[in-house]
Amino acid sequence: MNFAVRAASLASASLSVLAFAAPVLAEAPIDTGPTQVSEIVVTAERREAPLAATPLSLTVASQPLLDGVGVRDIKDLQILAPGLIVASTSNQTFTTARIRGVGTVGDNPGVESSVGVMIDGVYRPRNGAALGDLGEVERIEVLKGPQATLFGKNTSAGVINVVTAAPSFDARMAGEATFGDYGTHGGSVSLTGPIVDEVLAGRLYAAARRRDGLYDVKTGEGPRTSTDDQSEHYDTVRGQLLWRATPDLTARLTADWTERDERCCVGVQLVTGATAPLLATFAPDGGVAATPKPWDRVAYSNRDTNTRIRDKGLALHLNADLGWATLESTSAVRDWRGVISQDWDFTSADLAYRPDDGSWSNRFRTLTQEFRLSGQNGKLDWSAGAFFADEKLTRRDSLFYGADYEGYVSRLLSRSASNPLGDPAFVSGITGLPVGQSFVEGEGQLDRYWQTARSAALFGQVSYAVTDRLTLTGGLRRTHETKEMTAAYHNTDGGRACAAALANGVRNAILCLPWSNPAFNGLSQSETVKDEAWTGMARAEFKAAEGTRLYASWSRGRKNGGFNLDRGQTNLVPDASRAFPAESADAFEAGIKSVMLDRRLLVSAAAFRQTYDDFQLNTFLGTTFLVRSIPEVRAKGVEADFMFLPFEGLSLQGGLTYAQTEYGDDAVPGLPLLAGKRMNFAPLWSGSLAGTYERPVTAGLTGRVTLAAKYSSEYNTGSDLDPAKSQPGFWLVDGRVALARDDAWSVELWGRNLFDQDYRQVAFGAPFQTGTLGAFLGAPRTVGVTLRVMR
Repeated sequence: MNFAVRAASLASASLSVLAFAAPVLAEAPIDTGPTQVSEIVVTAERREAPLAATPLSLTVASQPLLDGVGVRDIKDLQILAPGLIVASTSNQTFTTARIRGVGTVGDNPGVESSVGVMIDGVYRPRNGAALGDLGEVERIEVLKGPQATLFGKNTSAGVINVVTAAPSFDARMAGEATFGDYGTHGGSVSLTGPIVDEVLAGRLYAAARRRDGLYDVKTGEGPRTSTDDQSEHYDTVRGQLLWRATPDLTARLTADWTERDERCCVGVQLVTGATAPLLATFAPDGGVAATPKPWDRVAYSNRDTNTRIRDKGLALHLNADLGWATLESTSAVRDWRGVISQDWDFTSADLAYRPDDGSWSNRFRTLTQEFRLSGQNGKLDWSAGAFFADEKLTRRDSLFYGADYEGYVSRLLSRSASNPLGDPAFVSGITGLPVGQSFVEGEGQLDRYWQTARSAALFGQVSYAVTDRLTLTGGLRRTHETKEMTAAYHNTDGGRACAAALANGVRNAILCLPWSNPAFNGLSQSETVKDEAWTGMARAEFKAAEGTRLYASWSRGRKNGGFNLDRGQTNLVPDASRAFPAESADAFEAGIKSVMLDRRLLVSAAAFRQTYDDFQLNTFLGTTFLVRSIPEVRAKGVEADFMFLPFEGLSLQGGLTYAQTEYGDDAVPGLPLLAGKRMNFAPLWSGSLAGTYERPVTAGLTGRVTLAAKYSSEYNTGSDLDPAKSQPGFWLVDGRVALARDDAWSVELWGRNLFDQDYRQVAFGAPFQTGTLGAFLGAPRTVGVTLRVMR
């Protein structure tokens, strides 16, 4: 604790230094990177161009800032990007990114992401599949609003574009070791340099990270033995080869492998409902917190929450200068699998669970190919290409009864004012089966889903300089996709309890919930959906003055339809179709970008309006996750960003977003609070500010301070907009203080969530517990030290 307090105090003092003392210390400048904003390059339009000349709204973070803040994956990135929220729910594989309040809940793998993630030009099928150590990153770009023409697919809300560092022909080695609280330890090594001078270069990066859990867990009578949760345990290796075959032809081969074996995620109680006394009859520790103290981070879970992820991929990038045009090709194959387990009821009573045997798992195998041809001819700047994708998704889903399931359901159904704890034999009286034989421990739902998605698209974008000041741009993309899904449902006990109750003339919804409904047993379903659509954009750009550009654009984006890979039923009859329709978006944006102060300051501002039809809202119905198509969602607002390089050694950047993202006025069946209300995970205001200051301390020694802060105003974290699930406005601050000797070594003191802000990622209604609300919390303050060596 003393270490944490000292780290927070040091970081707070550093913030003061950065804000007030930097101008005084500017007398000793050093070379730390670009000294003009015109030197900052992005690939937001799939080719290198100055950020100041890119006419769309985006936030970019380069390698020095990413390293300074400690960004290792897309979840860490959100502190640097206003309008971006990345949150996880019941598992790290269920991670969702949202831009301007628009995104897709990730608990249903049949739902693709509204925010696309591209890593070195390779599309990742779901946000959760992109969560991992990104290795050595050159920059990350957050593109806001529909990216309708040039990027892969399913980018109706925006794109997170990650560019990793390529192999270098200048030899360099580096290593780091990191230690911190919560048992944090780990490190990485990297090597880059020539293999054959000026012809072949390589880069190798390997890392291992470990951390104990952030939660203490009460396990009741088990069988879980681990008493902590949300741990970190992963290893990753990334390798690259760069071949300069000729002056006009280069090839870059990348390969990566990651293995994670962690525990995640338990929830804590925000509100404890009236079912708590029933749970206490089954668990020696009470089953749930009688008096919720969520920020003590004590959870209740008698079953394992293990997560095992295996992710690997191979990509080949070719670039050929044809003289009249440039040809680029990106071929990639990826294989991602997550095997997870869960204490379904989030209590230490043994109600229901998903076992750690692979029966709850998802696997994505993807093959993508993209060709792009681009060139410039006088006033004409153009690009055209084709994109192909083949995705195979295999899902296994299970939900098994625990030893207390039947007794708890009996008490739940029979309790009354005169008998508040109910009758433990009530279910037996309905089914006619002996006590303990209606719902037997280890029996339940065991389903499999197979889905294939084949996509093909042709796209093109043309810019024409009408005059020296006016440029018009248009783009079109034609996409065709076919998805095929087969589902095979199985009840290991045949749905014994529900069948017996129905035979006795009792129709009880709780006894016949989807996982116990015999109508699913042995049922198979196969469906095919085809989707063809045009998307595109039109834009006008005007150079109002030297260094100042105005632009106005329209775009139409789209996210493909798909299938609910979960059980759904109406009046105990399985739903005949699993399909849901595509989501489309029309967006208007007008903005300005201006370079000032001798090209040291770039200010951008934009106003936007986005309208979504058939918005895909993934909702938890208390038993299953199913997509509801919301007729209309509207997002409108303004945002501003800046990048400032006042003098060598100091860089500042930040932004502010006001986004009013609301559901349409039409009522949504079963979700009465949605009509006309602000969406969940859609703060009205969000802003970020980050800076790095570096200066010589003594001969050969350099000091560096990096700080980043993010503010989000109040937003609701529940898809049903229950007011109790609201997250009040809050700040997050991360920082790092480093002392380095030339390019030889550095010692860095870092902290995440420096002021130990309490906030919830997601609040949820606890299954089978009327009135009980749980939450998955954001990480507490963590501090540590990193030692680096370079050569």
